[in-house]
Amino acid sequence: MRVLFVCSGNTCRSPMAVAIARHAAAERGLSDVTFSSAGTSAWEGSPASDGALLVALERDLDLSEHRSRPLTREIVEASDMILTMGVQHLGRVEELGGEAKALLLTDFASHGEGRHSVSDPFGGDLAVYRATLDEL
Repeated sequence: MRVLFVCSGNTCRSPMAVAIARHAAAERGLSDVTFSSAGTSAWEGSPASDGALLVALERDLDLSEHRSRPLTREIVEASDMILTMGVQHLGRVEELGGEAKALLLTDFASHGEGRHSVSDPFGGDLAVYRATLDEL
């Protein structure tokens, strides 16, 4: 199973979601699931934001190797499940042909009762990043 997390710039929310998911999968011994991320407005090769790096480190999660990548049709096609941070990201995934395998992350986590976006911490202080990590 290949799970893709999608946000805007691919430097905050989706990389943190990948780190959390990888950690949870490792704790559960799930070796047949892979996690990746992309952004609807991402630049190729940007590192995770400083805030995301720091709050992840506080939770023993490592984002140091992360590099952003823009969402493409090929990435959508190569994914089995796509979880988006916001409704606008879901719309973009659907435009790229992923409607049958894409869900808003909060809908997935709440079994269809969450219909809201995960808060975007970009530009915020560490408290804002911590709140987003908690939300994820």
